[in-house]
Amino acid sequence: MEQTIEQISYKELLALDHLPQHIAIIMDGNGRWAKTQGKHRIFGHKNGVKAVREASEGCAEIGVKHLTLYAFSTENWNRPQMEVSALMELLIMTIGKEVKTLQKNNIKLNAIGHISLLPDSCQKALKKAINETSNNTGLTLTLALSYSSRVEITDMVRTIAQKVKNGQLEPSEITPDIIGNHLYTHNIPDPELLIRTSGEMRISNFLLWQIAYAELCFIEKYWPDFTKNDLFKAIYDFQNTERRFGMTSEQITN
Repeated sequence: MEQTIEQISYKELLALDHLPQHIAIIMDGNGRWAKTQGKHRIFGHKNGVKAVREASEGCAEIGVKHLTLYAFSTENWNRPQMEVSALMELLIMTIGKEVKTLQKNNIKLNAIGHISLLPDSCQKALKKAINETSNNTGLTLTLALSYSSRVEITDMVRTIAQKVKNGQLEPSEITPDIIGNHLYTHNIPDPELLIRTSGEMRISNFLLWQIAYAELCFIEKYWPDFTKNDLFKAIYDFQNTERRFGMTSEQITN
C-alpha cells in the first residue's frame, strides 16, 4: 500500500551534505484556510505563525543556512485596512514572542523590502529583534516585508544608473554579479529551492532575479497546515532532482 507523506519521516531520508543553502517560501493560503474553518482571514494569519516556526526550526535542525519568507508584499497594502492593521499588530506581537525561539535555535533575523513603509512600532520591534539575534551563527531567517521584486529591481537600476552618471561605473562593467551586488539580497546566496503553499502555481513578484535557477515546489496544503515534514519532503525532492544549469546530463556526470 502506498504511504502518505504523513506516514514517511523525510528527515531520515535527507543527505545532510547536499542541502540547499537557501530556501525561499511563499506562505500562501492563510485566508482560505480560515474560511474552511468558518473564521475571519486574520484567524488564518494567526495560525500561520505556527507554520513559520515549523519552517524555521526545521531548517535550523538540519543545517540550512538561509530561509527567506514572503511575509508581506507591497501589493498587500491594498487589502482592506482592517486586515492590514491586524497583520501589523500580529507582526509586532509575533516578533516579540519569537525572539526566545530564535535565540534557542541560534537563528539570526534579517529583513528586506521597503521597511520604512511599516508602522513605526513594527519597525522598532523588527530592529530590536534583529539586533538581539545579530550574533547568532546558525540559520539566517529573512522576512520579506513590504517587498516587491519589481521595485527591488527598479531600485537596483536607479542605483547603478546613478553610479554610471557619477562616473563611478562604466556601462561595459555592468555584469550579472554587479546587478546581484545591488539587490536587497546582496549578502545572501540565491535560493536553490522555492516553495509555495496552497496549490497556486505562480511566483507573485518574489525574488524574480534571484530564483533564475531555483527548483520550484508547489504544495497543495494551505500555509497554516505546513509542517516540518512538508519542508523535509520538499528538500528530499530537491536532492533527487538533477540540476543541469543549461548543461546536459552527461556534462553534469562527467
